Amino acid sequence: MPAFPSAAKGALTDAQLRRNLAHATGTIRNKRADAVGELEDWEGLREAGRAIKERTLRHLDRYLLELEERVTAAGGRVHWARDAEEAGRIVVDLVQATGEREVVKVKSMATQEIGLNRAVADAGIAAYETDLAELIVQLGQDHPSHILVPAIHRNRAEIREIFRGAMAAYGTPAPADLGDEPRELAEAARRHLREKFLRAKVGISGANFLVAESGSAVVVESEGNGRMCLTLPETLISVVGIEKVVPTWRDLEVFLQLLPRSSTGERMNPYTSVWTGTSAGDGPRTFHLVLLDGGRTDTLADPIGRQALNCIRCSACLNVCPVYERVGGHAYGSVYPGPIGAILSPQLRGTASEVDRSLPYASTLCGACYEVCPVKINIPEVLVHLRARVVDESRVHRMPKPERLAMKAARWVLSAPSRLAAAQRAGSAAGRLLARRGRIGRVPGLSAWTDARDAPLPAQESFRAWWKKVHR
Repeated sequence: MPAFPSAAKGALTDAQLRRNLAHATGTIRNKRADAVGELEDWEGLREAGRAIKERTLRHLDRYLLELEERVTAAGGRVHWARDAEEAGRIVVDLVQATGEREVVKVKSMATQEIGLNRAVADAGIAAYETDLAELIVQLGQDHPSHILVPAIHRNRAEIREIFRGAMAAYGTPAPADLGDEPRELAEAARRHLREKFLRAKVGISGANFLVAESGSAVVVESEGNGRMCLTLPETLISVVGIEKVVPTWRDLEVFLQLLPRSSTGERMNPYTSVWTGTSAGDGPRTFHLVLLDGGRTDTLADPIGRQALNCIRCSACLNVCPVYERVGGHAYGSVYPGPIGAILSPQLRGTASEVDRSLPYASTLCGACYEVCPVKINIPEVLVHLRARVVDESRVHRMPKPERLAMKAARWVLSAPSRLAAAQRAGSAAGRLLARRGRIGRVPGLSAWTDARDAPLPAQESFRAWWKKVHR
C-alpha cells in the first residue's frame, strides 16, 4: 500500500465512493445520537467502560491466566499466538486435524488482521464469510473499508451486480431476476449461505469479549449468521486479541450497553451469543481459543499509546471523522481504518513501512472521535504522541526533512524578541502588498496544501504593533 496521502488522493477522485460514504455514515451517526440521547447516565457509562478497560490492562497477565484456567476447566483448549504467522499456523493445524477442507466464518477483525483467509487458502482450505457485508466483500474480491459495515463503500446496485456475477462460483447462485431492494439482496444471501451452514463441520469466529471469571466468550451481532456458525459446526475455533478480556460478568454488563448504541444505534444487539467451553448435546463438541498478541504486548508498554487497546470496535469514531467520510477505509492500508486505525495499526505493526508512518497524520485533530468514543480513548492525544515517535525515528535514521529546517529557522526567530519583531514587520509589509490580490495561490514548497486551498494572507498589522499603537 502507498502512504496515506497518496491513497487518499486517489479515493477523493471517486465521486460515487464519497456519496456512498456520506449517506451511510450520516445515517449511522444519526441513529447513534438518538440511542445515546435516551440515557441520562451515558457519560457515567463511558467513564465506567474506560475505568474497567484500564484496570484490566494493568492486570492483564492475571486475567489471561484466569481465563485460560476457566476455559480449560469447561472443556475448551487455549492456544497462545505471538503473531499473525503463528496464529494462522495454529488454526490451519486445527482444521487439518479434523479432516475438513472448508470452514464457515463469523465476522472477525482479528482473523482479518492476521490474514487468516489467505493462510487457510494456502493450505487448501476454503473459508466462507457469512456476515452479509463480509460476504459482499469476499464475492467482490474486495477489501473491507469499515469496522462495522465492511462493504459501506458499495451501494445497492453494485451489490446486486456482485451477487449476480459471483455467487454461482461459490455455491447457490443469485436469482436471475435479482433486484436491488435490501429485502431481495438479504434473501439471496440467506439462500446462498444456508447450504454452507448445514454442511460445514468447522466454524471460525472472533469474540467481542472474553469473561475471565467464567471462561466465556461473547459475540454480538445483528443478523443471526454468527449464531449459526457458533452452534451448528462440530468444531469451533475462536481467534481473539488478548485485550478483549474483561474480569467479570458485571463488567460485561457495562459494555453490552455501550457497544450497540455506539455501533448500530440500537439499545441492544439482536443476537448476543455466549458460550463457555463445550456442553454435551449443545453446540460444538470441540472448542479452541487462540489468544493473539500480534503487537499488543508492545503497545501495552506505552503509557499513552496503550489507550488504543481499550477499543471495543464500535466504529463510532469512523462515522464522525471528516477524513474517513471523504476517503473511505481502503486509503488506510489496514483492516483497522479511520481514527482508531490511525493509532492502532502503527502500534501493532510498527512504523517501519511508509504507510504506517503516515497513518498518525491521517487526521485533522478535530477531536470528534474522542467525543463519541464509548470508552473515552483520547485519539487526538495518541495521534500527536505517535507523530512525535515518527519524527524521533526519522532523526535516528538521519532522514532529510524540510520540516526540520523550518523548525530550526522558527526556533532562531522565536528565541529573540528583536528577531521576532523584525519578522512580524516583514510579514505585515507582505500582507499589505498581497492584500491587493485578495488571496495567495499556489505556494512553491507548500503545494500539498495550496493545491487544494488558498493560503491565508498575512495580517497587515501584527498584535505587537497594534498594542504599541493603542497603549503608547
